Formats: sequence, structure tokens, C-alpha cells
Amino acid sequence: MTDSNPTTQLPNVLVTGASRGLGQAIALAMATKGHKVVGTATSAEGAAKITTELAAISPSSCGKVLRQNEKESVDQLFTELKEEEATPLILIANAGITSDNLVLRMKEEEWRQVLDVNLTGNFNLTSVAIKPMVKARWGRIIFIGSVVGSIGNLGQANYAASKAGLIGFSKSLAREFASRNITSNLIAPGFIDTDMTAKLDDAIKEEMLRNIPLRRYGKPTEVAALASFLSSEDSSYITGQTLHINGGMFMD
Repeated sequence: MTDSNPTTQLPNVLVTGASRGLGQAIALAMATKGHKVVGTATSAEGAAKITTELAAISPSSCGKVLRQNEKESVDQLFTELKEEEATPLILIANAGITSDNLVLRMKEEEWRQVLDVNLTGNFNLTSVAIKPMVKARWGRIIFIGSVVGSIGNLGQANYAASKAGLIGFSKSLAREFASRNITSNLIAPGFIDTDMTAKLDDAIKEEMLRNIPLRRYGKPTEVAALASFLSSEDSSYITGQTLHINGGMFMD
């Protein structure tokens, strides 16, 4: 911690979509570093699971319910965080959904739902989260995107478009708030070994691995380590960047 950070203790952290996968790994990593972490899920059951996991490491950390595509839910969350002295200066925006289909078969609702959660939802979230950062003149915004936001993917036009949109959104935030010592970056994972990839057929897994020069899936802890670095003072001169972590399957 340096003098450029206005707090005398580690800043509070908000991690969305923290009940499993990458969000879970990131929330646990940040709690292990000593941060007070609030992780979100879309259900009370998910939030309770997060509380159990985080409290074992950091008793002041907990889970909360958030539906980021609903502005009222975002406002309610930040009201609660302020009351509980848990207002975050580090936002790690991981939550997202998929609804895969070929464009010729994709319904407007499938397109709209993914964009509403993954892109508009992150606007809802960031537009509120940025205000205390501006006041503190310090902040970290980290979006969890995807390699498909840069290369596209068969049957995922809606998801790829939402993640590509986050790249432009993150870069714009970096330019708008640099004068307030707020950085904004995006992590774009490739294929990571999570419960979602575990459900894939072996043939699909083998095809994926053939496209990865390192010949393995990434680990959630590797993504969490990168998020942890970007949230620290060591990354204070990095902003507006898309950081790819994909084993070499896409080289920018």
C-alpha cells in the first residue's frame, strides 16, 4: 500500500458472480490477501454459500444478492454496503450469462437477455460503483471478459458481442477517470477449467486443446492472480488494457 491510496487499510472489494467458477476463485483470493470482500449471486442460496466460504477466511466478508440488469437491485446493494461500511473501491465485474444459438435461429429475447446482463448490467453497476472511487480519488475496475470478445465464436454472437462491448466500455472508463487515479482494465480468459468446461464432451475438449499452444486449460487461480495484481498498487500504471490469459490460443 502506498501513499496514493487514501485508505489506511486494504480497500473493500466487490466481486460479482462469486458463487462458483472464476468469481469464486477471485473472491477467495482477495479475501486471503486481507480485503473485506462482498461477493454476489443472483439468489439468496448463492449468497449464503458465498458468505460461508468467505467468512472462513475473512469474518467481515459476505455474500449478497444482486441482479445487475435491474437498476433497483444495484441501488439496493450499494445502499446496504454503505450502511455496513463495505463500500468498495475495487470492483471486479465477473457476472455474466450465456444463451447460445446460431444467429439464424437466435430469438430477439436470447440476444437481448445476454446484452442486458453482460453489458447493460455492467453499466448499471459501474455507474454507481464509480462515485465513491471518484470521491476517494482512487479505484480499480476490473472486468472479466472472454477471448470470444476478440475472436468471436460459433453460436455465441450475443455473448461475443457483449464481451466485445465491455472492451470498449472499459477503455472509455480508463480515459474518463484516469485523472482521479482510477484504473479500468479487462481480463479476457480463454478456456478455463471450471464446472462449465467439465460438462463438455471429451471430443469437444480434445478439439479445444488442439487450439491451445500450451495444451492445457487455464486454472481459475491463474485468473484470480491476475485480478489480484490489477487491483494492487503494483498495477497503478496499467489502464485501458485487455489482458489475455488463454494459453496462446489468441495472440493480440
